[in-house]
Amino acid sequence: MSADDSRRSDAKTLEAVALAAGVSRATVSRVVNGSTRVKPDTRAGVEKAIRRLGYIPNRAARSLVTRRTDSVGLVIPEPTTKLFGDPFFPRLIRGINAVLGEADQLLVLLTPQSAHDEEQLGDYLSSGHLDGAMLVSLHGDDPLPSFLAERGVPVVVGGRPMRGTPVDFVDVDNVQGALAAVQHLLSIGRRRIVTVTGPLDMAPAQDRLAGYRDALARAGIDHDPALELSGDFDQATARDAVERFISAGGEFDAVFAASDAMALGAMTAIRRADRRIPQDVAVVGYDDSALALSSDPPLSSVRQPIEEMGREMARALLAQLGRSREVPRSVVLATELVVRGSSGGDASVRGK
Repeated sequence: MSADDSRRSDAKTLEAVALAAGVSRATVSRVVNGSTRVKPDTRAGVEKAIRRLGYIPNRAARSLVTRRTDSVGLVIPEPTTKLFGDPFFPRLIRGINAVLGEADQLLVLLTPQSAHDEEQLGDYLSSGHLDGAMLVSLHGDDPLPSFLAERGVPVVVGGRPMRGTPVDFVDVDNVQGALAAVQHLLSIGRRRIVTVTGPLDMAPAQDRLAGYRDALARAGIDHDPALELSGDFDQATARDAVERFISAGGEFDAVFAASDAMALGAMTAIRRADRRIPQDVAVVGYDDSALALSSDPPLSSVRQPIEEMGREMARALLAQLGRSREVPRSVVLATELVVRGSSGGDASVRGK
């Protein structure tokens, strides 16, 4: 069916709804397009006729009137293996979809894999193909938030923007979460605490490292760069990093990993070295994902409200779509440390 045929078909259905509701086709169109210039009782009658006839508005025809696509993008510049393998992203998407679904908005997933891809994506978004975008897992001084904001595209960033771009963003208190994790390890007598960081070109990884260092400083312990191992939120990378540390004769009695996946990788390396968890080495992760509950012993972890982060991002974007742009808004969500068997808690604990 051509676009003209689709619009003619939609017009005929509008007429059927108008006839059933006893109103004009223009009134039905105003209801479908969300106009406020319709009396509540009239709107109710039209909506009842729409439900009875099973009418589904033609989005293409509607967009000609509203200049909206009723679709927004979620931009995740990560390899697809990471996108579908990291438990963070499904939980974030679940939260986003919960809010967008209530607003009858469609979510379009965009996964640029290179700087060239991002450049094309910026042009695509600024050309009005989508109504706005949410950006997560940005690395380094990514120019995309600034590019979109300067062109008036509604945009929300998940996590603190590295560039300090004046855009809406939603984050969790990564510094405080890491601080609580390391203070817990210190409270059970651990002093040689290894951390496995995320990629340090990402704000969450930087903030979790800052929280780790802050906890040591408050305890009067100088941070030792040899105890700071580089990771990328990947289980295998963390396992290899801890194995190299052990092989080099590194001494430690605890690990704080910046993600649950990396904590599990560290636990594998610790066991291969014939050390016990938590008796010899206590371990705390970050995310409180399903991985934390499936490990043996159950993993202590910093719970971050990932689904709520997704919901807040969607709400922030919908707020931009519903009004003229105001001063950028930031939301920072609290974290919670959940202590389990990997750091000496009750090994039977399965979350709160």
